[in-house]
Formats: sequence, structure tokens, C-alpha cells
Amino acid sequence: MALQTIGLIIGAAAVLLVIVGVVSMVRGRTSVEQRLQTFAGTTELEADKKDSKKRSTPVADSLNRALEGRKVSENLSTQLARADLKVTVGEFLALQLLVALGLAVGGYFLFNTIVLAILAAVIGWFAPRWFVSYRQGQRLRAFADQLGDALNLMVNGLRSGYSVLQAMEAVSREMPSPIASEFGRVVQEVQIGLPLEQALGNMLRRIKSDDLDLVITAISVQREVGGNLAEILDVISFTIRERVRIKGEVRTLTAQGRYSGYVISLLPIGLALVLFCVNKPYVERLFTSGFCGWAMVVCGLLMIGTGFIAIQKIVTIEV
Repeated sequence: MALQTIGLIIGAAAVLLVIVGVVSMVRGRTSVEQRLQTFAGTTELEADKKDSKKRSTPVADSLNRALEGRKVSENLSTQLARADLKVTVGEFLALQLLVALGLAVGGYFLFNTIVLAILAAVIGWFAPRWFVSYRQGQRLRAFADQLGDALNLMVNGLRSGYSVLQAMEAVSREMPSPIASEFGRVVQEVQIGLPLEQALGNMLRRIKSDDLDLVITAISVQREVGGNLAEILDVISFTIRERVRIKGEVRTLTAQGRYSGYVISLLPIGLALVLFCVNKPYVERLFTSGFCGWAMVVCGLLMIGTGFIAIQKIVTIEV
């Protein structure tokens, strides 16, 4: 009983650690706009280094130095930027390690099985990555929904005599986040000396969107060869709005299939957890009866995963 109590305490601490980590990633440091304004006389990279030195922990600082210049660090940094999580690569890896260790210890004391402890550690290691992917998807969908209206605002500004940069600044003032923060960052990067093409390229790396790529290509071509940019953006805006409308209709029609996949996949796992809480010895026989019990568990998980993937493939329609 004492071991179960210790396991529950450690498990609760692991959950609390996840919550604290998520809050720190969401709120994190000061916004990019504030840092760019504070360090207007330096480059953004120098500003990031100065800001991280003020708040970095020894573990995160060591990880940042060890991973500096590596491709893995650059890829992870890009993923964090796309999710708008204001933490360094070292801080994120330290959070992953702590969550994995906490869940592993909690799982071992709860289930008293090394295999389930390893499984809990694997889940704890990948849970922050899943959260990053979830944030990226949310942010990308919000950006895509706002892009058509933002282009309309830019077109009206260009027709009334604004420059491209002034039209983007109007978008950053009038539109909500995330599109306002992204266009505002482009404006601020240009103001501290970056070429417009490079600032737009930086935004495209943060927002992986084919529609945005089309807009940036149109702006770049217009700056090279000239032409009526307002008319081009107006046509692109109409195309994007129609695509967003069709995507919304498709998501509405496939909502029942998507949620059916979630329910069918999570129902067996939830039922197993309820049975474990109600009658622990009954469920423990799966893990103590040798090869047969483990084979049933693995087979069940494979079938659940296969069914979930099949349902998602069916209801995923490219527009």
C-alpha cells in the first residue's frame, strides 16, 4: 500500500510537471516583437542569445551548447517556432527528459512492472512532441482561415496608395493573432535592416503553408518585374477563401467519421483503466500470465492503432 501511495504521489508530480512545462512553453519568454524592439540595434540572433542568458538554467544552457550548430537542434528549433513556443531547444529537451523520468517512476510504482514503466517513459518522452504538433496544427489552421481577409486588407491598402510594407503593418494592427504577430514580425525585421524577401522567407519557414508560399512568390515576382500587385493578390485572396470554404464543408461532412475513430480507439483503453481501478488482480493477469497475456495486449494495441489509422485515412480529403 505504501508503494502505491508513493507511486501515486510521483505520478501526480509528473502530471504537475507536464502542466508547468506546457504553461512555460505557452507563456515562456517575452514576445518576439518586444525582443526585436528592445534590441533594435542588433540582429535577432544576438537578441535571442542575450535574452536566453538572462533566464536559462544550467541544464538547459549545457544542452544548448552541446546541440549548437547541429541539424537536430535546427529542426527542433524550427518546430518550436512553428508552434509559437518561446522556449529554447535545451529547455524543451530537459522538459522531455523530466517528464519521461517522472512517468517511468510513477508507472513502475503503480503497476510494479518494468515493461509498463518503460512504456510510460516512452509516452512521457513523446508527449511534449505531440503537444508541439498539436500547437502547430492549430496555429496553421488559424493562419489559413485569416489569410484571405488579410489579403483583402492588403489589397485595399495598396489601392489606396500604401506600400507593401505599410499594407503589412496595417494587417498587423487590424487582424487578430497569429497572422497579426507574423506580419508584425516581418515589418519589424525589415525595420532593423533585413531585406523584405528574407523577412518573408523567415515567415514562410515559421508558417508551412502553400497559400502563403503563393502570396510570397507573387510579391517577389512583382518586385522584380513590376505589375499590379493589388489585382494579383485579389485573385489569390478569392482562391484562398474558396479553398477555406470547401475545407470547412469537408471537415463538417467528415466530423462523424473522425470522432468515431477517436471513440473506437480510446474506448478499449479507457475501459481497461476502469477495470484496473475496480478489479486490479483481474487486469494484472494479462501481465503476469506469461507470453499469452502479453501477446493479447500487443495484438489489441496493434488492432486499435491499425483501425485508427485506417479511419483517419478514409476521412482525410485533400482540397
